[in-house]
Amino acid sequence: MRTFALGAVLAAGIGLALGTPFGDVRSPSDAGAALVTAAGARTVSEPALTAATLTEVVQRYCVVCHNDPMMTGNVSFQQFDVERAADNAETAERMIRKLRAGMMPPPGNPRPGGDTLQMLVETLEARVDDAARADPNLGERRFTRLTTGEYNRVIQDLLNLEVNASQWLPPDIFVGTFDNTAAAQSLSTTLLDAFLRAASEVSRLALGNPHAVSVSTKYINPEQLSQHAWDRLEGAPYGTRGGIVVTHNFPADGEYVIQVETEYGDRMFDEDLDVSIDGEHRATVMLEHRGSNLVRTIQTEPISVAAGQRSVAVTFVNMIDGMYDDRFSPPDWSMSGNQGGQYGITGLAHLTELMITGPLSVSGVSETASRQRVFSCRPAVAAEERPCAESIVRDLAPKAFRRPVTDEDVEDLMGFFDEGAAAEGFEVGVRTALQAILASPEFIFRFERQPEAVEPGQDYRLSDIDLATRLSFFLWASAPDQELLALAGEGRLADPDVLEGQVRRMLRDPRSQSLSSRFLHQWLRLQDVGKVWPESYIFPDFSEQLAQAMVQETEMLFTHIVQEDLSPLELFHADYSFLNERLAQYYDIPGVFGDEMRLVAYPSDQRIGIFGHGSVMQLTSMSDRTSPVLRGKWVMEVLMGTPPPPPPPNVPAFEASPASAGTRPLTTRERMERHRGQPVCNSCHSLIDPIGLALDNFDATGKWRIRENMQPLDTRGMFYDGTPISRPVELSAVLLKRPVPLIRNFTQRLLSYAIGRPVEYFDQPTIRAITEAAEPEGYKMSSLIMGVVTSDPFLMRQAQTTAN
Repeated sequence: MRTFALGAVLAAGIGLALGTPFGDVRSPSDAGAALVTAAGARTVSEPALTAATLTEVVQRYCVVCHNDPMMTGNVSFQQFDVERAADNAETAERMIRKLRAGMMPPPGNPRPGGDTLQMLVETLEARVDDAARADPNLGERRFTRLTTGEYNRVIQDLLNLEVNASQWLPPDIFVGTFDNTAAAQSLSTTLLDAFLRAASEVSRLALGNPHAVSVSTKYINPEQLSQHAWDRLEGAPYGTRGGIVVTHNFPADGEYVIQVETEYGDRMFDEDLDVSIDGEHRATVMLEHRGSNLVRTIQTEPISVAAGQRSVAVTFVNMIDGMYDDRFSPPDWSMSGNQGGQYGITGLAHLTELMITGPLSVSGVSETASRQRVFSCRPAVAAEERPCAESIVRDLAPKAFRRPVTDEDVEDLMGFFDEGAAAEGFEVGVRTALQAILASPEFIFRFERQPEAVEPGQDYRLSDIDLATRLSFFLWASAPDQELLALAGEGRLADPDVLEGQVRRMLRDPRSQSLSSRFLHQWLRLQDVGKVWPESYIFPDFSEQLAQAMVQETEMLFTHIVQEDLSPLELFHADYSFLNERLAQYYDIPGVFGDEMRLVAYPSDQRIGIFGHGSVMQLTSMSDRTSPVLRGKWVMEVLMGTPPPPPPPNVPAFEASPASAGTRPLTTRERMERHRGQPVCNSCHSLIDPIGLALDNFDATGKWRIRENMQPLDTRGMFYDGTPISRPVELSAVLLKRPVPLIRNFTQRLLSYAIGRPVEYFDQPTIRAITEAAEPEGYKMSSLIMGVVTSDPFLMRQAQTTAN
């Protein structure tokens, strides 16, 4: 099949679819009580303070800073009228967010007494929410395409094939925290070519290739991977250490050569390397030290391997229980790969590269899980080939397109089968049809079709088919399964009971772990773990395996919250976590043995919720030290949803590590106090620094410490509401005094991820309705998720008024 033919199909399809103390946020007095209507919307009874009086409050306490000449925070309240808040909803929402968080007026500034601020924020919310109900704004969002993560999951579900789409597709762009934002998914010829290349490669991987030629595929070990005696890699045989474990696609039955490059540490002796495929021992090669060459390349004899995707492990046979230490090195040092040897430790040899070459000879293509998924029938004679191929297309295309297929769809795809079959036979024809399916716009893009009678700017409900896809990518980051598609095809998702039943079923399914590996991972920015790698001479115990365990710890906590239907506030106060032996030892938590991650209760209150997770501490640190500023900013921006303003231009740099009188280097706190002493810096750092300092007992890799530069740590600070904090448990407590903004921020992120666009000011009434409806149930995850799923922005769309 010619590539330009698929390119034409792809391009044509795109064209067709187109509060003196700040005070807690608590129940207000009867005078300003907020009532929840049957629909979950807020109204305000006759308040003790009229809107005009509340406007005077704004003018007296807010306009001091936020006026036309100063424009502090790039906002002015000089003309703001509480009575007409809905006419200036964007500004009102900024005020609501700061008031709910207790951040305004700023510390030290005059503020009204009693429940005045509470009445103000509730009145603003009521005015804005009433207007939003009368004239809802769903916002605009064009169609989205599969992200690399979604592509991987869809191929896994469709073809039972594990792929890494990032080797073919360009990196996804993160906008508003997430990579599935439609506005960032621009189209280009390069992108379309990348999807065509991915379709070609995936179809070949799925069916195999009896005419495969010999190629070499190289895998490189990260330098941060520890390969010492206690480090057995996941998927490697027991009794081994280090090495490398990869998933490799063998295109055909045949013979393959496995070659490795090893590097000696300071300890030079002969070692055996075990080569296993899918856990079965296939060869042993000896690493012999000869002469002064520290790098050696060795390879196996040709090994017969059946076609398919298989786990290949090349690991060192662990013939010792530990390693030789000098008196200065603790026995658990790893220095990661320890390449070239490091002070205080005698290293072992380690594997740096793995290369698989083949097939050197081809003897056929065995049945694989992917082939079984594709070939739903087998033609016995030539006359059965086309009917069988059509049956395969009718089975695969609806799953790939996420909708029922028409006869026209099938005929178009069968044209590609005919072309491939005429050239090279039945299997190549099926492969060509599969490639056309994977290159189709109906697979790559998530089109949501607009009813014909809808006018531009008009709101309409999604069809059940489109709703099924939106729901599936929200909860599973993959295509809907047959049950969901069948219900959608029958039009039954419009029934609220059926829809709720499907949501609960999908949350019970293991695929809902994508809420942790994608939604939570991106919301908390766990992809930044290891981007700034800790200096090995300062943090010798930190390794790739440890970093991976830290990320897994955070994801597993959220999976637990979803599966047990707990509140997301559990992230702030959980007195347990998920650890294996390696991570527990790093945290100095005794009694945990083995590689398996499991629920472990914290033995003390040093760690609490995610404020005890090494992943968070590492991603908010520098390579050689902690950064209370980064940690404080991360808490405010990611967890609280109240990011500090960007630093002003020409702000003085944070001093690297100056020395005070004498030779003692300054502590991080001392350097921060110097920086904060400058007036241009103090206004923001007075908010950020106490939060970050409360977490400064954790070093740059999440280990607990009590000293810095040989000086006792001073982590005392004052939260902006006047509460003293100095430890993670105190930070958690002061944040949980105001659960409403925390829950609203979480819901905002969840909604943004679900609908594929950043949440705007006009979405805030929806978020308030979702969280208020979930409050009687303790903000359980199922309540918040159902609130998102049944919200207008999720169920409906606004007909586009502009071209994409």
